[in-house]
Amino acid sequence: VQLQASGGGLVQAGGSLRLSCVVSGSISNINRMEWFRQAPGKQRERVAGIVGNGNTVYIDSVKGRFTIARDSAQNTVYLQMNSLKPEDTGVYYCNAGVITLGPGQLLDLWGQGTQVTVSS
Repeated sequence: VQLQASGGGLVQAGGSLRLSCVVSGSISNINRMEWFRQAPGKQRERVAGIVGNGNTVYIDSVKGRFTIARDSAQNTVYLQMNSLKPEDTGVYYCNAGVITLGPGQLLDLWGQGTQVTVSS
């Protein structure tokens, strides 16, 4: 089971990007999917999350600008980022709680990071 993130890039302030993260492998259930980011010299922080019932959570700095959404059929989570600011710059990581088929093991998985750079 693995996560594959994509969609980062360079954008001017005020622009938009959409990140995607696909979970692949022998999956029984995904109980949560989240996006974190890490800016240079700073700790990794959770940006947004979505759980099985569809409830979402955001850090205050992105509320009203970012939207997390999930396509359960495709085991994919998206992060739509609008009105981007230079302080949104960082490496974005997806994270998921995944229950595997067969043994039903609960895994805490991370995707590779995708760089988001917002120029002023």
